[in-house]
Amino acid sequence: MPFGPASRLGVALFDETPPIEWRPGQSSDEAETIVRAVYRQVLGNAYVMESERLTVPESQFKRGELSVREFVRAVAKSDLYRSRFFTSCARYRAIELNFRHLLGRPPADLEEMRAHSTILDTQGFEADIDSYIDSDEYQSTFGENIVPYIRGYKSEACQNMVQFTHTFQLVRGASSSSQKGNLAGNRPRLNSLVIQSTPTAVVSPASAGATFSAPSYGSRRLGGNLSEEGKVYRIEVTGYRTNSVKKVSRIRRSNQVVLVPFDRLSQEYQRIHKQGGVIASITPV
Repeated sequence: MPFGPASRLGVALFDETPPIEWRPGQSSDEAETIVRAVYRQVLGNAYVMESERLTVPESQFKRGELSVREFVRAVAKSDLYRSRFFTSCARYRAIELNFRHLLGRPPADLEEMRAHSTILDTQGFEADIDSYIDSDEYQSTFGENIVPYIRGYKSEACQNMVQFTHTFQLVRGASSSSQKGNLAGNRPRLNSLVIQSTPTAVVSPASAGATFSAPSYGSRRLGGNLSEEGKVYRIEVTGYRTNSVKKVSRIRRSNQVVLVPFDRLSQEYQRIHKQGGVIASITPV
């Protein structure tokens, strides 16, 4: 079961859609459904043009010459996957995307990411893809005929709460794309968070929080004392930049976290919008 209401976490589609499995004797329409599901999962919800589809592996799968697992392998080793999620990405961004696309979860810790980095250095891209798909975890979870799916939002798929919260840095809602929807772009989203074993806020993608990327420089706190209401609020801001106010400044920060007492909340709200920021979420702490 997911931790908390699936609708609030933005994973209702994952939770309510059963795993897609190929069974012998299924129709050509059902085979096409599986092909599209593999593209959607392995390519991270990115749009695939007809001219980009892998016609030979598709035909082999539909003729029964490839299992779902081997079709997944073919897509993950393709030039299409390599160009979108390897050559155009930073090393650790590529690794965290492999975890999302092939195992349906975020990396557990820095050592797990380093192990795959070592494979890339010593054996190359294709061997690293094989290391996910040939793993005991893949085989026990998906086997030969189940399309991989996002499962990191379920507590039993993660080893700890930190890893669970990291899922939402990789997946902000069922429709989120691995290429869009986050200000980090092709930079790693989990690198410093994994190194420091730092949990992140889980913000419903129904709000602007769908585009929020966790800042690497921590947060700052405004005001030394609590208000009469005794509450402090955590504001997540995206697209924050100072050069919209001070034209001489070229400093730009993609996002920021600010802790604000209640009596300064309105003032901070106005300041953020004046400086070109977009508020992703406001939550009490």
